[in-house]
Amino acid sequence: MTTYDYDLFVIGAGSGGVRAARMAAGLGVRVAIAEDRYFGGTCVNVGCVPKKLYVYASQFSESFTGSVGFGWKGQTPDFDWPTLVANKSKEIDRLQGVYDRLLQESGVSIFNGRAELQDAHTVVVNGKSYTAERILVATGGWPYVPEVIGKEFIVTSNEIFNLPALPKRLLIVGGGYIAVEFAGIMHGLGVEVSILERGNKVLKGFDEDIRDFLIEQMTNKGIKFYFNTSVDRIKQHEGAYAVHTMDGNLIDADLVMYATGRVPNTKDIGLEALGVELDGVGAIKVNDDYQTNVASIYALGDVTNRVNLTPVATAEGMALVNKLYANKTGKVDYDNIPTAVFSQPNIATVGLTEAQAREKYPDIDIYKSVFKPMKNTLSGINERTLMKMIVVRSSDKVVGMHMVGPDAGEIIQGMAVAIRAGATKAIFDSTIGIHPTAAEEFVTMRKPVA
Repeated sequence: MTTYDYDLFVIGAGSGGVRAARMAAGLGVRVAIAEDRYFGGTCVNVGCVPKKLYVYASQFSESFTGSVGFGWKGQTPDFDWPTLVANKSKEIDRLQGVYDRLLQESGVSIFNGRAELQDAHTVVVNGKSYTAERILVATGGWPYVPEVIGKEFIVTSNEIFNLPALPKRLLIVGGGYIAVEFAGIMHGLGVEVSILERGNKVLKGFDEDIRDFLIEQMTNKGIKFYFNTSVDRIKQHEGAYAVHTMDGNLIDADLVMYATGRVPNTKDIGLEALGVELDGVGAIKVNDDYQTNVASIYALGDVTNRVNLTPVATAEGMALVNKLYANKTGKVDYDNIPTAVFSQPNIATVGLTEAQAREKYPDIDIYKSVFKPMKNTLSGINERTLMKMIVVRSSDKVVGMHMVGPDAGEIIQGMAVAIRAGATKAIFDSTIGIHPTAAEEFVTMRKPVA
């Protein structure tokens, strides 16, 4: 019988890796974990957590402006970027410590250093080899920047949180989650923001009404969009940057941020040498049990490039450990996963888009409501809210819900429970609303749109 140093060796201490390591250790499994950057992975350090803190910071500017209509008078406070950065960093340090402590208390052996696969059962960290019956790769993703003249001048979401100073003018290249979220953040902090997107809209894959409505609301706030073009080259010019586009435009900016997607973080960890199968973008191919073509090696989370969300990675970690060590066969259900985009206004969605629903069902009813939130009746702010519900007429089943507006994520989380439970439109109609709230609009939609 072969004896290994560990039963499970996890490479990457992000959300999925940490959850798997802790759960397995709690079941008496001998577990080690290696991390060469920071505990908590992208989400805690350069993703969800600092981003949401910066969203909160940026929303105060509108709150100060809107407070006048509610009777508040006086001078608006000045914003100090270094204070926000410093306080954010303190919170990240605290969370890193929490992750480290939780792992230690679970009995997980922790290695600070880059791990590489030597063979199907051996991992090398800081020059020392460790053997394991199984190896789990949970190394996440990394910002992707295409080759472009002037690439050395750009920043990504990895660097944007810790800029030495705020720029006056920011150009964001890309049109996904990160692009629209940082456009709202920086605009709220007083930066002049533009977005350049090679497609005709932002947020590809989202419901078309949601995409159009968000562009309208962001434009009303003063954010500028350049669609159907891409960057030709970036040149330094008088202490700033001149961005030349493929369609002949010239955009001046003090900072250029690329938010052009993320790629699986699989380079230089020994996967190719072992013959672990990767797809065209470098994602690790796995079966339904997160197992690669090399039987002892598993992978989950963003490194597999399937549903790249923090809660999905943690769910996958739990499912894997349950299957391997707890004799439980429950799988992650990837249908009806709710998600939020912390743009301003916020977006949240669950279920099918209208286009997906019409492709799947022959009889679709669409319910839609656009209104000014109650707060904005006195604030003077012209931001509006959109709510949309998609129903299969023959079964009355609700198959999609979408929202753009304040607290969209908080509202749609509850709606996701209803959709997963198979709620019908009749159930929504019979539910008494909480008044006065925006959320009650979802239970008072009576007539489908034409």
